[in-house]
Amino acid sequence: MKNSRLFSALINLGLNEKEAMVYLACLSLGPTTVLKISRSAGLKRATVYTVIETLKQRGLINMEVKGFKTLFAAEDPEKLETMLKLKRKELEEVLPDLSAMYNLKGGEGKIKYYEGLESVKSVYNSLLRDIKPSEDYLVIGDQNLWHKLDEDFFQDFIVRRSKLNIKIRLLFPDSKIAREHKKIEKNFNEKIKILQPDTTLTTNIVITPQRLIIHQLTAPIMAIVIENKSTIQTQRELFEIIWRSIVE
Repeated sequence: MKNSRLFSALINLGLNEKEAMVYLACLSLGPTTVLKISRSAGLKRATVYTVIETLKQRGLINMEVKGFKTLFAAEDPEKLETMLKLKRKELEEVLPDLSAMYNLKGGEGKIKYYEGLESVKSVYNSLLRDIKPSEDYLVIGDQNLWHKLDEDFFQDFIVRRSKLNIKIRLLFPDSKIAREHKKIEKNFNEKIKILQPDTTLTTNIVITPQRLIIHQLTAPIMAIVIENKSTIQTQRELFEIIWRSIVE
């Protein structure tokens, strides 16, 4: 059992080894006695009693009395989802305090490297998670190259981003896809300006108050994330210079 996929999954959900063993035994046996659970899980009866009490408190085991016998049964595995929701709620309650401790001070900062498409996509997800209402989300990049990396993910990303109350401004090289997208910019809560026709970009630069992202769009796919206030401000100023220089 200890090497089984289900056992590992329960451990990852937060159960300890004995709890996982008892819960799996109850799932496989149905309503049963402590003695049978003990034999199936390979644990002493006294240990099983203790573990059952813990699992009852977690809402994963129920007890029923039939005649002179007390039987124990596993609750529906969907209760495990409730456990995850509770953990998520606990995290959300302390996250502001953790974030306050993490905030950068003065000129301090960090540079992080992410290699591979999946790792880079996690960077984009973090942008939507951390940006606050009314903040700027600025981009200089080739939408065509960016979109082709994973069309489903990045199209969904655009939709998710559009639902946030943020100020999205995008600078794209001149292309058919860029001009087509500009026609529907309001649908995605965006403002788009087109760069000069001879502009070529192989990186996607994203500027938010929290981070500067430099995402390489050609192989090897990677991203550099800079968390430094002065660097972010400098890039923002450069973006504004370019933005104001384009008269539509």
